[in-house]
Amino acid sequence: MTSPAVTPATAKPTPTLNSDMGESLGLHSFGNDLALMDTVDVINVACGLHAGDPDTMAATVTAAAARGLGIGAHPGLPDLVGFGRREMKLTADEVENIMMYQVGALCSFLTASGATLNHIKPHGSLYGMLSRDRSLMTAAAKVAALYDVPFYGLAGTEHQSVCDQMGVQFVSELYVDLNYGPEGQLLIQRRPEPTDPAKAAERVRRAVADGVVAASDGTELRVEFQSICVHSDAPNSPQVAAAVRDALSQ
Repeated sequence: MTSPAVTPATAKPTPTLNSDMGESLGLHSFGNDLALMDTVDVINVACGLHAGDPDTMAATVTAAAARGLGIGAHPGLPDLVGFGRREMKLTADEVENIMMYQVGALCSFLTASGATLNHIKPHGSLYGMLSRDRSLMTAAAKVAALYDVPFYGLAGTEHQSVCDQMGVQFVSELYVDLNYGPEGQLLIQRRPEPTDPAKAAERVRRAVADGVVAASDGTELRVEFQSICVHSDAPNSPQVAAAVRDALSQ
């Protein structure tokens, strides 16, 4: 017997599309921010410790606010040379303070543009550290609770369990331009590489239809997500985002 068709009343909401932006530094431009702003729904703005600077933050917030995009903070590890993609030994207090520092900086630019903080999403290795360490994630969730905004992260990790415990709204993500390890962890690359738009679209279609994503070793992982991330720093990220958007529209 066939299953009944899904009615609009029970259909899942279409996932949003988010992108990490504002990672230029001084005279050095970085990423495809403006091109992606025409495709994504939500952006995550670097706050100066792993990348970005005051001028870049101001320009990114102004452009996103003019387009009506959701603007979130993208705090990272204090490591400009490593672009926040090298893990550090930090205490819970240090995590809370570096996140508070960065989110507070972004909120100044949001206020100046008449915008409000939409969410918090950690960057790079900080994201991975929080996904595994409950004490560090608890410190991060305190900042999200202080600002009363959602936290973006990986379902089934400390991201979700701590947010649930602390009453912080959690938004789960799917990644189309990073590989997953067999345990469901993200494999953070030190340097961005091009992603085949067709493969990104197929990952989205399969994740939406079957709720699975293939790990780097072929393991099929169950995945829950409400938002899909396309990084701005890959050379062909606008094409990847367009392919993902097309897959979602289908």
